[in-house]
Amino acid sequence: MPVSYGEELHRLREDGLFRSMKRIEGGQGPRVMLEGREVVHLCSNNYLGLADHPGLKEAAIRATEKYGVGTGASRLVSGTMELHVALEKRLARFKGTECALVFNSGYAANTGVIPALVGKGDVVFSDRLNHASIVDGCLLSRARMVRYPHRDTAALRRLLDEHRGDGRCVIVTDGVFSMDGDLAPLADLVAIKNEYGALLMVDDAHGTGVLGATGRGTAEHFSVMSGVDIHMGTLGKALGCFGAFVAASAELVEYLVNRARTFIFSTSLPPSVLASAHAALDIVDSTEGGALRARLNRHADFMREALRKAGFDTLGSRTQIIPLLIGGAEKTMTFSSALCEAGLYIQGIRPPTVPTGGSRLRCTLMATHAEEELARVLEAVVRVGRRLGLV
Repeated sequence: MPVSYGEELHRLREDGLFRSMKRIEGGQGPRVMLEGREVVHLCSNNYLGLADHPGLKEAAIRATEKYGVGTGASRLVSGTMELHVALEKRLARFKGTECALVFNSGYAANTGVIPALVGKGDVVFSDRLNHASIVDGCLLSRARMVRYPHRDTAALRRLLDEHRGDGRCVIVTDGVFSMDGDLAPLADLVAIKNEYGALLMVDDAHGTGVLGATGRGTAEHFSVMSGVDIHMGTLGKALGCFGAFVAASAELVEYLVNRARTFIFSTSLPPSVLASAHAALDIVDSTEGGALRARLNRHADFMREALRKAGFDTLGSRTQIIPLLIGGAEKTMTFSSALCEAGLYIQGIRPPTVPTGGSRLRCTLMATHAEEELARVLEAVVRVGRRLGLV
């Protein structure tokens, strides 16, 4: 008899956990057409507004005209092009490391790098709120995964003491936690990894291009760039493109080329993506990039403080990711739908992405939002939240 998943789908609907995709017309700007209605877009990771930047589009067009649309193979077969090499050199300079390696997504980077670094007999220490791709990378590695309480460095020390001598030791953390908007205590983690002889890997998907004086990310924000052994970042968030990278020592990158399965067995990123990512890094390093970061930070400071004063729990957010904790999945989706009716697109986040009882709206800002637009957003969120009895 054929397997049916209808009962499970029905259960998801009853529990308020059923998901479906919503169609957006046009690009990823601050306002979009959502299934025929114009709404303010407040759930994109296009933090600097580069996804439709003319410079990136021009770079992609030029690369396509010169190199075509595909690379034909994986990097170790025939898929390494001069654009890959140029981008990796640029990324290494950007992160201040000897080398860098491009992956096809952040998920592919984490599920490729972690199993390459550790295996049976080793231990990987992972913050309890790390991204699912980190968790999956730990599970695939077959190393012992030890999850420490969120941002709790005292607990991490105790766990490291318990596992002294248990093979290789890697500490892995998000730089910016994508559902809470708070930051890993990187200065403390660098001190701990030095004390215990561990490697420190930071997934800075949501910090790269945004945090730090020059946009180098969370490690620059805490002045510990050289203390992080493995910098992972994405090209598809603040940089507006697609794909991911790891920046580290030449030895470690060479090791990943030989051991990271998601790198070895994937057709490489296409020319248009490589060229536009290179152009995005140039913008981040420019006066324009500095102005975009400053504008994004002003937006985030304004919205965080105003939402807190209105009575929302923003879970200690310190970044452009601002959660509004609701609790129940059904209430969260009711709030999201009501906001959509009011012209705001803010997605509800439910289990298993967040723990049971931790459902929330996840509001993300772009530098390209207008200040007066955000003032109207704030008014609408507070008005609808009060009407629903949520604040």
